[in-house]
Amino acid sequence: MPQCFSSSGLSISDLRQRPEFFDIVADRIWRAWWKESGHPLGYISDRLRENIDATPIPFALVAHDGATFLGTVSVIASDLAERPQFTPWVAAVWVEPPARRRGVGAALVERATRVGFALGVGRLYLCTRPSRSDYYERMGWTVIEREIGPHQMSVLVRDEAGRINSPP
Repeated sequence: MPQCFSSSGLSISDLRQRPEFFDIVADRIWRAWWKESGHPLGYISDRLRENIDATPIPFALVAHDGATFLGTVSVIASDLAERPQFTPWVAAVWVEPPARRRGVGAALVERATRVGFALGVGRLYLCTRPSRSDYYERMGWTVIEREIGPHQMSVLVRDEAGRINSPP
């Protein structure tokens, strides 16, 4: 189970340790990625409950400053239907607008990645819209595919051993 990380007002905790953030995490994920497609909030809440189970993956992390929610990230088995062979994925990266451009997103992604590696995962995947690909590349992620699926997503990978440093 991921432990809490804290640095100058920013703490990153496992959602299992901070269940009071559950409803806001579900709401942000729903609004950002699922509301427009007609999925009800309850669908996302049910999926997020999987992150509360005692299994190592999936898990969700929350960034907070005390009781103030700043953002979230999850590590899940699958995030892109077009690439079921890739697993696990860093997914649902969300940072509250007032907390953006303060390193919260990068801290969440890095923590999720480190926890995944600590769980014995040697390689993690992430998908993003092309406009955000550079952001993740600056954090050590490598693009392995572009223009995947209806949203033309980029697929990135991060390898614990650092073996992947250019697209195959």
